[in-house]
Amino acid sequence: MNFFSPSRGEMTFLDVFQDLVQYTNQFPEDKYKLIIGSDSHSFQNSSVIFVTAIIAHRVGKGGRFYFHKQKTRYMESLRQRIYYETFLSLEVATRLTEKLAENGHSDMNIEIHLDVGEKGETRDIIKEVVGMVIGSGYDARIKPDSYGATTVADRFTK
Repeated sequence: MNFFSPSRGEMTFLDVFQDLVQYTNQFPEDKYKLIIGSDSHSFQNSSVIFVTAIIAHRVGKGGRFYFHKQKTRYMESLRQRIYYETFLSLEVATRLTEKLAENGHSDMNIEIHLDVGEKGETRDIIKEVVGMVIGSGYDARIKPDSYGATTVADRFTK
């Protein structure tokens, strides 16, 4: 799984991990949030683009992000797309959590940002996807607080 960084170009998952650690070690006294969010965009009954973003947010002082983009077959069901977005975020979060633990950084918490909210078509599945995330051991954020999915990942789906 390759990622892209606007400032660093194409990167492997290991490159992303090393860059995240280096970034957070530059100013160890600052507070950081590690955020993972996914979003998708469907194209006229032909395909769906899914984007998963990893964001290192240096609270109050900006951040750095990386994203993975993939094209899949068309999914007619919005529920199916939201479930798959959640799955992609959890998959990356699990890999990142394992890598952090292996390297002595298990104190860094990861938030999963979901592209669901109280308004709109996704309100009926909030409990389901938030339950998936919490059941997997991560904090979940929904709209309007899920900027990892609704702003960062969304920006690269089109």
